[in-house]
Amino acid sequence: MFDSGLGGLTVVRALREALPNEDVVYLGDTARVPYGTKGAATVVRYAIGCTKYLVDRGVKAVVIACNTVSAVAPERLRIEFDLPVLGVIDPGARAAVAASVTGRIGVLATTGTVASGAYARAVQQYSTRAEVFSQAAPLLVPLAEEGWTEGEVPNLIIDRYLLPLREANVDALVLGCTHYPLLRPAIELRARALLGQSVNVVDSAQSAAADVADFLRTRQMQNERGDRGTLELLVTDLPATFETIATRFLGERVSGTTQVNL
Repeated sequence: MFDSGLGGLTVVRALREALPNEDVVYLGDTARVPYGTKGAATVVRYAIGCTKYLVDRGVKAVVIACNTVSAVAPERLRIEFDLPVLGVIDPGARAAVAASVTGRIGVLATTGTVASGAYARAVQQYSTRAEVFSQAAPLLVPLAEEGWTEGEVPNLIIDRYLLPLREANVDALVLGCTHYPLLRPAIELRARALLGQSVNVVDSAQSAAADVADFLRTRQMQNERGDRGTLELLVTDLPATFETIATRFLGERVSGTTQVNL
């Protein structure tokens, strides 16, 4: 798996719960984070570099654990590399369509993901009657990384981002950035207060992990070994800082992170 930094660890956590026997190599491109404010061509170039590094390590599949990269790069990566490449947007879109009764779906995401229109396109693959209303929510990323996941400050920021979606009368809300699951309890609380008690919050990290698990099982690519799989963490800058924050994302103590050059 790879991401621009830490957010993809929520996908790692969900996947290790779904497929505990799998060995996971996670690459966080912390030297060039964030990707969400970069242009599409730059994001594709970074994604190719990250994928090449993982392919050279002999992985059997690559998971793009980043909504920004999943919005612009999957097809290019599938052309460049001869192995399965899975993203987080399609699973999140499919889960949102299933969760919505009215077909009015809200998306909280980074500026880059919103600008790409990727969720609207993905949703249309699963329902032509559904409408997508996207809201950029960039401040949720630093809140997640700082551990400010509850209280007055995150609630005020979440409310600010949810108000336009209240006007759209959405009944499903996609957390379209892999950082956002850390704020899920607060987002769910405020969404039900502002959007209605029946609103369904869709975690794209959990949806992506379930999709990867189904993919590996269907193709009989899963690890049949009985013991728990390993987790190797790689970053392109500041491994010590990464480990401190990663502990919150993974829910377990992190050590042994390696710094690499792409």
